[in-house]
Amino acid sequence: MNFAFSEEQEELRKMVRSFLEAKSDESAVREQMETENGYDSAVWSQMAEQLGLQSLVVPEEFGGQGFSWVELGIVLEEMGRALLCAPFFSTAVLATQALLLSGDDAAKKAHLPGIASGETIATLATTEPSGKWDASGITAEARGSGSDFTISGTKSFVIDGHTANLIIVAAKTGKGISLFAVEGDAKGLTRTALSTMDQTRKQAKLEFKDTPAKLIGTEGAGWDVLSKVFDLAAIGLAAEQVGGAQKVLEMSVEYAKVRVQFGRPIGSFQAIKHKCADMLLEVESAKSAAYYGMWCASEMNDELPSVASLAKAYCSEAYFHAAAENIQIHGGIGFTWEHPAHLYFKRAKSSELLFGDPTYHREQLAQRIGI
Repeated sequence: MNFAFSEEQEELRKMVRSFLEAKSDESAVREQMETENGYDSAVWSQMAEQLGLQSLVVPEEFGGQGFSWVELGIVLEEMGRALLCAPFFSTAVLATQALLLSGDDAAKKAHLPGIASGETIATLATTEPSGKWDASGITAEARGSGSDFTISGTKSFVIDGHTANLIIVAAKTGKGISLFAVEGDAKGLTRTALSTMDQTRKQAKLEFKDTPAKLIGTEGAGWDVLSKVFDLAAIGLAAEQVGGAQKVLEMSVEYAKVRVQFGRPIGSFQAIKHKCADMLLEVESAKSAAYYGMWCASEMNDELPSVASLAKAYCSEAYFHAAAENIQIHGGIGFTWEHPAHLYFKRAKSSELLFGDPTYHREQLAQRIGI
């Protein structure tokens, strides 16, 4: 079995990296994180029209390209490396996978072409103010029959929730947890942007008050879909974390070569050498975990749940450690607002907590492999 990337996949990586170097350099990231929407609509359109990134894993019958999770993982890794400010993760990973796994052809036909073309910004609203990632955390209620419902309740920490024009909401009905499509401008919906530590990824609080919603998939089968979406999201986030970890490792090594103290580069000191070597070991191990996860996701095999938790736990810690060491190696300048080290540090910390922290995922892993 060969896990090396193909020539076409390496070409995709090269193309995405050069696009992001031009469109998501440090000044662009700082500019977008200060805005309310948190992304550049012109760059978002270019991503869809010129590169087709939003349509990557959407099946061809719904206007997409029908690629696998391996290609999507490569794109996410490059976006993590560049700290891209855009609603890509919420749209192309969370919402797209929820629609694909719902088994609802009418909902796919209604929403996937817009996502693929870049016209629709979509997100998934599951977490509530309790911050729980499991089924017990979903208390929002939906009432209705057929496909027409109304939702009441509050969702929090919704990625790009204040800008999305399609929100897929998890709520309880008499039959259990179900998924619903809510328009971004639906009546009874109040959206409030949250103040977050990581300003490169916007989050919002959504309050629903008898808000009209359309059922997606089978009523009561929502958690079966969500648990798979969370596994895929964990792998997507692990790929992002690997991109960020690789970037801060490169920043550290480059600085260790050029910063001179006591007449020689600091990289020649044993303490700095050891830091860089430890970071390299962890980053390469994180890559192995994330890449194996991407393969499991593209195959949708039985290993996916356990590998998702393993990759999320390991890549979270590897990225956070690398981002922290990057600040240490840069010394005084690494602590300043002017240096990009803190942007990666904040992204590493927020990604570590998103979809469950490493402790939560190790517990999940233990349960899934029957320990």
